[in-house]
Amino acid sequence: MALNLPVFYKRTGSAIVFAAIMLTGLLWNEWAFYALVCLINGLCLREYFRLMQQIDKETFWPKWLPTAIQATGIILVSLISVMFSHSITYGHLDIVLIFAVTSICLFPAFLFLLSTLRKKSSLPAMLQSFGGILYITLPMLLLMKMEMQNFILPVAVILMIWTNDTMAYLVGSFIGKRSFSPISPKKTWEGVIGGILLTIAGAGIYGYFSGTYGLVHWMILALITTIAGTIGDLLESKLKRMADVKDSGALMPGHGGALDRFDSLLIAAPFAFVYTFYFMR
Repeated sequence: MALNLPVFYKRTGSAIVFAAIMLTGLLWNEWAFYALVCLINGLCLREYFRLMQQIDKETFWPKWLPTAIQATGIILVSLISVMFSHSITYGHLDIVLIFAVTSICLFPAFLFLLSTLRKKSSLPAMLQSFGGILYITLPMLLLMKMEMQNFILPVAVILMIWTNDTMAYLVGSFIGKRSFSPISPKKTWEGVIGGILLTIAGAGIYGYFSGTYGLVHWMILALITTIAGTIGDLLESKLKRMADVKDSGALMPGHGGALDRFDSLLIAAPFAFVYTFYFMR
């Protein structure tokens, strides 16, 4: 696979702007991080609903439902941000948190069922809406929890994903020959393996010189993040194939939409959270 320089330059330029916005949100302060999470959540949910409506055209979708779920996501992020800060300690779950999350999740469903009771095709839309909360909003909440544990953790996970994507693209462009999956024909085994190994190596170097958490933990986190991130990329590619679209949106030139940019993070974040929560405290 030959390296396409015009495409590479376009992708690099938009990636630099994107990286500047992301790093500002990640590193500035807690409010900037909160705003970044809300922005990612809202943009990804919007594109997710577009894909679902394209995939399942027979389902009845009230016009207000995507907006209601997006608002629910923002409320969840806001509420759980406060509760994580004040009500949760390691090893203990506040019953108020469970009640609040359950209530907020069920409220749009209750309204939806009341307004579409006679529509036989309304149930799939409701289930897909909750799928959006699990697929997109839940990883954002866990990313916030990681930030409260140590701000460097979500930054590291995102940098690992970027490194993996970049290295996989470069390695695959120069030496890639064997297709990795029919879901994503441009991915090669050489690129995927090269991206994972180089990301682990980079994480090991950082762990060695930083003295934070230790070299082994950073390398394991890199392994978990890159594998889960690759799965997340394939999952979103499958959704796009089912919807018969090339990109989930047009947010970034050369990179597609928000889901295209954050597909790896959405799957990697829960796995990274579990490891950091139990082993990197």
